[in-house]
Amino acid sequence: MLTVDPHPLLDAVAFTAAFPAPLSALPSPPWLTSLLRADAQAPLSSDDTVRAAIRDLLRHGGYKPTGRGKPASEYLVRAASEGALGSINAAVDACNAVSLHSGLPISVVDLDRAVAPFRVGIAPAGAQYIFNASGQTIDLSGLLCLFDAEGPCANAVKDAQRTKTTADTRRTLTILWGARVLGERTERAFAWYRTLLTQLSATVERLP
Repeated sequence: MLTVDPHPLLDAVAFTAAFPAPLSALPSPPWLTSLLRADAQAPLSSDDTVRAAIRDLLRHGGYKPTGRGKPASEYLVRAASEGALGSINAAVDACNAVSLHSGLPISVVDLDRAVAPFRVGIAPAGAQYIFNASGQTIDLSGLLCLFDAEGPCANAVKDAQRTKTTADTRRTLTILWGARVLGERTERAFAWYRTLLTQLSATVERLP
């Protein structure tokens, strides 16, 4: 289902999650939304070392992770510190909670909106996609991305609009964009993530 191109810095974890009902019928419980606060108790905490390692990971293919193109995890830290990180849906809230506190960017795509097979690799020069409902695009040149049969659909900066979760989502594919230099951080983040999803009655299956 998923292949990963060789990469000297990447320590990715991928898994699928199946929810017992559409996300519209599974509102995020208070214990989950409380984790979207910067001061929430969590098994991991981010710091400048993590931030630098993730930026180095994204630079490897030639991408520049600065300004509006910085890792999504950095946006979450800023939003949470300003009290502006709100609830979206249970799948995305769990993702954002783990990303916020681990410092690892995470992609979540709707398996029923994407087209298998999937691959993780560096996007070629000139690649781009629309990342929001207003039609804005991101230049993906040199950036590590998740590809489906139709092209790139997610990365550590901004996921594609065409495969984002909706109210009807029941199955997701998630990528934790970790860096080898951070040791077991990706595994620890995944273990916590699995616990959160299990509490939401989702079935999690790690991909090899």
